[in-house]
Amino acid sequence: MNMIPLADAKAHLSDLVAQAEAGETVCITRRGKPVARLTAVQSARRPISLAELQSVTNSMPMQSEDAGDFVRNMRDGDRY
Repeated sequence: MNMIPLADAKAHLSDLVAQAEAGETVCITRRGKPVARLTAVQSARRPISLAELQSVTNSMPMQSEDAGDFVRNMRDGDRY
């Protein structure tokens, strides 16, 4: 984390914003004490469409064996 005095932050704001966009965290100080933090904004995620999710799960084949049997067979079988 970069510690930048407020006066320097005012003079180099565009550079500090570029650093934040690149993933760095910039801490702005006043008289040596941290007063603000500059970080990149997390981009919003697209909401999941329930209809799309249902269409994907409906298109998946059903398992031929019970989940418990499947796990036991994996555990006891020669999978290594």
